Amino acid sequence: MVKALKLSQLAINSVSTRQSSVEEALAAYSAAGFRNVEFVIPQIKQFLAEGHSLDDLARLLDRYGLRCIGGFETVLEAFSPPEQRATNHTLVVENARLLGALGGTALVVGTDGPPNPGAVPDVLGVLAETFAHVAAQILDTGVTLCIEFNWSPVVKSVRTAVEIARRSGAPNVGVLFDAAHYHCTPSKFEHLTAESVPFIRHVHVDDMRDKPGELSDCNSDRVLPGQGCLDLRALFGQLDRHGYSGYYSIELFNDELWAMPAAEAARLMYKSLLPYCEDAV
Repeated sequence: MVKALKLSQLAINSVSTRQSSVEEALAAYSAAGFRNVEFVIPQIKQFLAEGHSLDDLARLLDRYGLRCIGGFETVLEAFSPPEQRATNHTLVVENARLLGALGGTALVVGTDGPPNPGAVPDVLGVLAETFAHVAAQILDTGVTLCIEFNWSPVVKSVRTAVEIARRSGAPNVGVLFDAAHYHCTPSKFEHLTAESVPFIRHVHVDDMRDKPGELSDCNSDRVLPGQGCLDLRALFGQLDRHGYSGYYSIELFNDELWAMPAAEAARLMYKSLLPYCEDAV
């Protein structure tokens, strides 16, 4: 039985729970057993808008024994009008600096696409150049731009996301691997190779209802690991085999979990990950 994960690699994405405050969420995650949290960045911005500071958030994380590992908010635009594109790039850079200040290392982003992809000779080249341009501006933060395939009108597989990261030539451009998107796209197990896996810099964990990928909703059909149809052991084992050693952040868009108190939902999510961990008691 493949158990490729370690407890220290487990994380929770804060989109997975519903709570009245950031502190309630952090208390719930800590009580469940998590030591790493990935933020929905607007939740941090709301916390700051309420009069708190990043130092306040850092102290909360420390109080509950948690580490910020990253977050997400928006796509990185490459094909929008220049003024809109500049505003978007400023937002992405600001988000990277916010996460970096909290110790996070992964900023998950999607991409846009041209209105008529067939009219652009090299769509992936334009995206690669854009990622390289923005990545250069955040190199000092220690944050990597992680391309989420399928959060895009044109990047629809892990293979395509890896190609963009490769062509960017930037050390801080990588790929987010998400099992739900893997299931719903043309991604294939054989795309997870010794050449591609080093570009995977972050992983979202979820399982999927037993439906064909093309008939599945990549968000609402997510279920707890072990309750769906995905061979997560094989996927995690393949990533581990080819050197992935980063975080595995559970990310669920599940109405049943959202209806629960955050503490109960977090407990169930943590428990669902333990069978995949080699050092779980």
